[in-house]
Amino acid sequence: MLASDLDRVMQIETRAYAFPWSQGIFKDCLRAGYDCRLLCLDSHIAGHAVLSAAAGEAHLLNICVQREQQGKGLGRDFVRHVISRARRLGADAVYLEVRPSNKKALRLYDSLGFKQIGVRKDYYPGDPLKEDALVLALEIYNDFD
Repeated sequence: MLASDLDRVMQIETRAYAFPWSQGIFKDCLRAGYDCRLLCLDSHIAGHAVLSAAAGEAHLLNICVQREQQGKGLGRDFVRHVISRARRLGADAVYLEVRPSNKKALRLYDSLGFKQIGVRKDYYPGDPLKEDALVLALEIYNDFD
C-alpha cells in the first residue's frame, strides 16, 4: 500500500464499516513502517490490511474486503496471506480485536484457528453504546503456509 492508494482504500473502508479508520490513521501506519497490504483483483484494489510486527508478535490492526467481493473466499485467502507475512516478519503469534457482533469475521477467524484470549471493554465506538472487543490470538509456525 502506498499513500497514492489511500483514496481507494478509504472508499472500501467507509463502505464496509460504520466507524471506519480515517485517512490520517492509514497515513500514520504507512509512516510508521507497518506492513500495509492491498488485495488486488485484475489490477483493481479490492481490500486492504495493516499489520504491525515486532518482538516476535504481530497485530492485525485492520483488514477489509470490499463489500461486493465478500463471501467469495477472498477474505480467508487474504487473512492467510497476512498471517504468512507475519511469520516472515518473525512473529510467533498474531493478535487481533474483533467486534462480538461481527459474526462472519468470528467464524472466519475461528476456522483459521484463532482463539479468544480476552475482552477489551468499550473498545469500539458505537451508536448509542460502545462495543467490547474480543481479543483473539493465533500461534503460528514455520509450516503455516
